[in-house]
Amino acid sequence: MKSKLWDYFSLEFLRFLGVSGFAAGVNFVSRIIINHFTGYAVAIVLAYVVGMITAFSLNRLFVFQKGKKKSTKQFMIFALVNVAAIIQTLVISLLLRDYFFPSINFQFHSDEVAHTIGLGVPAFTSYLGHKYFSFK
Repeated sequence: MKSKLWDYFSLEFLRFLGVSGFAAGVNFVSRIIINHFTGYAVAIVLAYVVGMITAFSLNRLFVFQKGKKKSTKQFMIFALVNVAAIIQTLVISLLLRDYFFPSINFQFHSDEVAHTIGLGVPAFTSYLGHKYFSFK
């Protein structure tokens, strides 16, 4: 049986990273805009929804084969996989901004740096979740 590790050495994974990078950019910019009207944590969650819709659409078009599931079912599973990802993003972003960065006296755009790192963390787990569940 082929290890899941080999899934990361594929053109499909590179396409996933490209699409996810674009969606993360949409997420990031949305968070900055939304943050003018809400608190940091709420802005992260709302922006994640905007990025998730972008990611679903682009992954369905450019990365994964359509599969046999209807798009509504694919989206529901996609959203469930992203629940784990948003928790990872939120926890990492808040830990970095509220605890780690102050402990090392890091102040240069700490909200943005923390959010960027938080967005990158779930790339690997999300890919496997979408490959084997959302778009299977």
